Amino acid sequence: MNNLGISPLLLAILEKNGLTKPTPIQEKSIPIVLTGKDVIGIAQTGTGKTLAFGLPMIQLLAKKNGATGLIVLPTRELAMQVEETLKRIGSPLGLRTAILVGGAPMGGQLSMIRQKPHVIVATPGRLNDHLQHKTINLGTVAILVLDEADRMLDMGFEPQIKKILSSVPKEHQTLLFSATMPPKIRAIANTYMKSPATVQIAEAGSTTERISQELYMISKDEKIQLLDKMLSDHKGTVLVFSRTKHGAKKISHKIKDMGHTSADIHSNKSLSQRKAALDGFKSGRHRVLVATDIAARGIDVSDIELVVNFDLPDNPEDYVHRIGRTGRAGKMGKAISFAEHGQRYDVKEIERLMRKSLALKPNPVLPPKRISVSGVNEVDRPERPKFNRFARSNSSHSNSGRPASQYKTYRR
Repeated sequence: MNNLGISPLLLAILEKNGLTKPTPIQEKSIPIVLTGKDVIGIAQTGTGKTLAFGLPMIQLLAKKNGATGLIVLPTRELAMQVEETLKRIGSPLGLRTAILVGGAPMGGQLSMIRQKPHVIVATPGRLNDHLQHKTINLGTVAILVLDEADRMLDMGFEPQIKKILSSVPKEHQTLLFSATMPPKIRAIANTYMKSPATVQIAEAGSTTERISQELYMISKDEKIQLLDKMLSDHKGTVLVFSRTKHGAKKISHKIKDMGHTSADIHSNKSLSQRKAALDGFKSGRHRVLVATDIAARGIDVSDIELVVNFDLPDNPEDYVHRIGRTGRAGKMGKAISFAEHGQRYDVKEIERLMRKSLALKPNPVLPPKRISVSGVNEVDRPERPKFNRFARSNSSHSNSGRPASQYKTYRR
């Protein structure tokens, strides 16, 4: 970190936190951001993007009296983790933060806003709600970060992002970070950014070589038994992805029947429930966390041994983000996907995006079916039609707080 232009005070804090060697995205981005230029950063998930924009933001804001930093992210979980990282680094310097996310009381957020935070961390829906109610003014924003920008567009937040961009001062620095770079992201960059420098650590859609990837073709009614086998063969922490909220709850109960500690996280859970599930997973109280794609970019746990795609994602890009939860911080990881026999096209779409083939494994001898003692309804929700499996939709708004246009009123 010594040669990146970071101030001695910040270097001392980083060293105290054991952060002495920059990741590639940090090494390439931080010196450019410190010059005040707009930056587009393209990097695989789990590569240290938070400090790539967080460190220079803290340092630059310290020189701008009364200036504010604004970080916009797709999900509540990711917002909470980014704010946690900023507080860990910036609190010794007196940094004040505010976090504005859906599912949290408006009164507490208004209190944070009145304290004039140096950095605001927000999801698009809740930030737009504050803008509509005129409870926040973005006129002091000097640095704007759009983190996981592709995911925000996938979730239908393009109108909210444009509203935010039109609400900040014309003269500000914009930092856009994304794992992929679809045409809509390029259009936003061309419209709202000034001659941005592009920092690309890996080709968009690529996955790290530290993650071994395996594929099993399996019938739907054998998936639970195959998961039972995988949990027996791997002893570390496991993140399991389900396509539906109903499925996540059912899978979590099945895992408990197998004798493992498990929690589930999805948009039907309250903010406090989701935080408790994540904290339990991080602390090791829950060995397995079952999640919908709400958590694909919202979990920052460095020691996840295995990611299991119990269901393939609706969008091939989400596969990249899901498996990026393992193999983090320079460690090795593993991802296993279960595909039904009618999903060969879906697998090909994923392979086309990554420009590599998944290793197809022969199905192992499966353990016998376990008798459920959890009392969970065994009836599955009907499958979606196959023809639109990879169509982009706005159905996942609830994953991070709905867009402001869907809100009625808030209790103050």
